[in-house]
Amino acid sequence: MEEVLLLYYNSLPPISKAYGTLCFFATVLFHLQILSPGFIGLYYPFVFKKFEIWRLFTNFFFLGPFSINFGIRLLMIARYGVQLEKGAFEKRTADFLWMMIFGAISLLVLSAIPLFQLSFLGIPMVSMLLYVWSREYPNAQINMYGLVQLRSFYLPWAMLGLDVIFGSPLLPGFLGIIVGHLYYFLAVLHPLATGKNYLKTPKWVYPFTRS
Repeated sequence: MEEVLLLYYNSLPPISKAYGTLCFFATVLFHLQILSPGFIGLYYPFVFKKFEIWRLFTNFFFLGPFSINFGIRLLMIARYGVQLEKGAFEKRTADFLWMMIFGAISLLVLSAIPLFQLSFLGIPMVSMLLYVWSREYPNAQINMYGLVQLRSFYLPWAMLGLDVIFGSPLLPGFLGIIVGHLYYFLAVLHPLATGKNYLKTPKWVYPFTRS
């Protein structure tokens, strides 16, 4: 069993594997009382007044304590993030990383608006990955818990419905959908319509994806 899990883990594409691993261990360290959410959460007064710059990055790696919601989000990275990186972004690791960087910057900007303020942007990031996946594979059939079958195009919205059922806040998932749509419009729809790509991957991203 351990060998199978190790083979599966080693087969994962680099960006999704790294992000999922960081999210998992952030929660492990939280439960071991080694890592405090208050130390890694996004709080702009501390970023600018106390120069706690790490908060701009670390807030993306905490998906909450071990729970059903945590498990669902981690599985989303393992399934939809991996499928996206291996499929639509095959041999385009730098483009996949740039999509996540663009998503992170966009979420940081939105979170600076009081109405959209969040301390942790990991769930919105996962929601963004799910939305982009749903646009790349809009006709895939998804079976949700053996109860409902729907086209993948509607899956991000179905996940918002599940948030309501589980009593989770809607804002994180909704922000992810907004940013995911912004990325897909700028990176795919607008270039197809006009031939102009304003979201081309910068050259400085490529060195980070070379093995």
